[in-house]
Amino acid sequence: MKKTPGFLKTGFMGTGAVAAGLLAACSGSSKEEVPEHPNFIIIFADDQGYNDLGCFGSETIKTPRIDEMAEQGLKLTSFYAQPVCGPSRGALLTGRYPLRIGGGWLTRSEEITIAEVLKAEGYATGCIGKWDISQRKYQEGLVPNDQGFDYYFGTLGANDRGSVVLYRNRDSLYQTDDMGSLTRMYTDEAIGFIKEHKDEPFFLYLAHTMAHVVIDASDQFRGTSDGELYGDVIEEIDWNVGRVLDLLDELGISDNTYVVYTSDNGPWSNREEFYRRRHGGQLATGNAYPLRSAKGSPFEGGLREPCIIRGPGVPEGESSDAIMSTLDLLPTFAALAGAEAPSDRILDGYDQTDLILGKSEDGARDIFYYHVKGELQAVRKGDWKLVLPNPTMGYKYVKDPERTEPELYNLKNDISEEHDVAAEHPDIVKELLELAKNGPNQPENTGP
Repeated sequence: MKKTPGFLKTGFMGTGAVAAGLLAACSGSSKEEVPEHPNFIIIFADDQGYNDLGCFGSETIKTPRIDEMAEQGLKLTSFYAQPVCGPSRGALLTGRYPLRIGGGWLTRSEEITIAEVLKAEGYATGCIGKWDISQRKYQEGLVPNDQGFDYYFGTLGANDRGSVVLYRNRDSLYQTDDMGSLTRMYTDEAIGFIKEHKDEPFFLYLAHTMAHVVIDASDQFRGTSDGELYGDVIEEIDWNVGRVLDLLDELGISDNTYVVYTSDNGPWSNREEFYRRRHGGQLATGNAYPLRSAKGSPFEGGLREPCIIRGPGVPEGESSDAIMSTLDLLPTFAALAGAEAPSDRILDGYDQTDLILGKSEDGARDIFYYHVKGELQAVRKGDWKLVLPNPTMGYKYVKDPERTEPELYNLKNDISEEHDVAAEHPDIVKELLELAKNGPNQPENTGP
């Protein structure tokens, strides 16, 4: 037996973990709006910047379908993923910081995913697209069909070299270097999955390879945007998001389906010129404006992402600056589905049902920890963020200035992290240093 879901055991619940009884209590107030077993779809872009949607301020990229989704749902402006691809995907699926689950591009087989939680409640589960948490290769126990997904189509790794190997379930199909075909291909598979399971509750995780370089768009979109090749790629994603939303309307299940759109980490704009050369002079990376820095960094541009949630009971056309994270999706989905979250391990996610249903302005999360390669490098509490000094871990492509002293920023007043106010608020620096000291700084266990 590979693993026992935490809700079948007894065990320790740490900060953010929610027991089954609490889940029922938290979600009880929203039963009038929430169907008994709603469907869930996560559309997860890759390396998309905070500014790369019309509804988040882009002046060069047109995203009418995602903008429409924002008008129909909730726009989250303080939403956090992780700073790089593989760890971000593991955190989303498990509700746990990457350092707890294996770190890097490996999520251990004994971890419990959203798919496993919902499958235990009778959901059909599908994963389409980029996996990236089995060390970018096939390994028994680590691939989607071993981690709670009934169906898988996609690539187990990234496309840094301009090619991918496509899998269907456990079978390798073929290798392709046609990066412009992937967005539509994944969406076609997603549409097939939705049609097949329209009459039963389902969870679909649609994880796009785009816009992770090497990027490309199909002939339909290449050269059509005002944002060069990168804009073409995002506009193609937008069009395909629209195909999914239209299908839900056509099948009459929009009112029974939560759809989340976000991305895994910030843009690779810290290598903009390098990737421009690799793409024939075309822009190939995104834009985190007005955030500071980019992919791989503990500053906001590294892991604050655009996020939109649409679904039953979600207020239309609202925007919230409450702190939420991909970590929160597992306990939130569990609450909405009447499922039980794992209780034998620390969960770093919070049930955000009240936030997304408009019943709470502040949400359930007041604290977020920023890790780079498993090292805690910043912490946020409310509006205040402390960036820790003297980091020992990092990615070579990140060009952040050296930090020898703690830096304090008020993100409400200074979203761009331009004004270090540590000297003016020593009491807050002290409080956040203590919070960092007692935060999730060590792996729960080393594991295999």
